[in-house]
Amino acid sequence: MRRSIVNLLVITLILMGCGDDITVPKPPTYLRMDLPDHDYERKITPCGFSMELPSIFSINDIAGNTNNGPCNLEVDMGPLNGTLYMFYYPLQSDDTLSRFINFSNDKVDDHKLKASAINDKRIIRKDKKVFGTFFELQGDVATNYQFYLTDSSQHFIRAEVLLNCRPNYDSLKPVLDYLKIDLEKIVQTLEWK
Repeated sequence: MRRSIVNLLVITLILMGCGDDITVPKPPTYLRMDLPDHDYERKITPCGFSMELPSIFSINDIAGNTNNGPCNLEVDMGPLNGTLYMFYYPLQSDDTLSRFINFSNDKVDDHKLKASAINDKRIIRKDKKVFGTFFELQGDVATNYQFYLTDSSQHFIRAEVLLNCRPNYDSLKPVLDYLKIDLEKIVQTLEWK
């Protein structure tokens, strides 16, 4: 009797160990986003510049003195659920360009603690006198994209993107990749008045 109980126990353990339950890690996935094709329209702003803006974006608010003074644009990014803030400063004779560039770099540096990487791309468009830097901040940061543009003598723009959600880089990656194309288009088509 004792031997049959031991045999039954051994057979039960063997059968339990022969299951097909192999743990396989799931591949990384992202939320499905149905974003429209990239389509652009030239927008002339009262702030001293024009640019090709995605058709899904709209300029919501213009603040500041648009007659030779600072001018701020709030650009609603539509289905991307965020805002592109653009700050325009006309350079005066007593302003130094380095002060504005250092301020812009400091705004990027504010995110160093949370950023896993900060990539920058130099913008040099001599034909239109547009120079600057485009920053891509990776990781769970408040703003994943910032840039500044200038003609080095009269105009300066600093811009940053803020999305209306918790910064979760992995979940936002598809939207950020889509948005990067639009922001690069803005940077490559901006012209001074």
